[in-house]
Amino acid sequence: MKTLENIQGSRIYGRRHGKPLKKASAERFEKYFPLYNIELDDDGLLEPAALFDQACSEYWLEIGFGKGEHLVAQAKANPDIGFMGCEPFVNGVSGLIDHMEKEQVTNIRFFMDDARLLMDALPENSLSRAFILFPDPWRKKRHYKRRVVSPGNVAVLSTLLKSRSELRIGTDHHDYCRWILARMMENPEFDWMSDGPDDWHVRPDDWPETRYEKKALEQGRRSAYMTFIRKAK
Repeated sequence: MKTLENIQGSRIYGRRHGKPLKKASAERFEKYFPLYNIELDDDGLLEPAALFDQACSEYWLEIGFGKGEHLVAQAKANPDIGFMGCEPFVNGVSGLIDHMEKEQVTNIRFFMDDARLLMDALPENSLSRAFILFPDPWRKKRHYKRRVVSPGNVAVLSTLLKSRSELRIGTDHHDYCRWILARMMENPEFDWMSDGPDDWHVRPDDWPETRYEKKALEQGRRSAYMTFIRKAK
């Protein structure tokens, strides 16, 4: 069983540890981590239905959930849906657990490792929605290969998402926004749902605000909210 002390490394780029957890958060982490953590079998395959105690109508995935504000808000608003979140950062997972306990949300499972390991384990056509919200833009050109929105990751998501399912991507970084649009438009399996700038500069009502988005707005940066639809298969 993984605990705060023995969590192993992964291939994902980014921090794993920040400030030491406060006593109450550390205790919640140790209590709830075994209950909600996703463990992959030796064969590397995962059936989403096996993760949840309840029968779920759909399964949604968030890649890089920060401290979980958006994930918890979505799960609370959609109690019949099973949510999976990927986040390698200990403090982020701890924040999610804190939010889950506060809001009494139990339809979330998290994977504290490289998101691609989870994506590669999921069956085709298993997801009805996916989110990549305010990912690290990796500003230096030599680090572009580390960006989560890459041709390979987009191709995998195209196999995981069911026909007519949504992929939502948000960013406050203009250069990364252009990169995202270029990578998404290169993939023939997705349609961008936009008729003009007003469509993607206004956050939809069912798209809860994230901590990173709020920080960007406070610093005067305008965010982009992009929705892509998986074409019919």
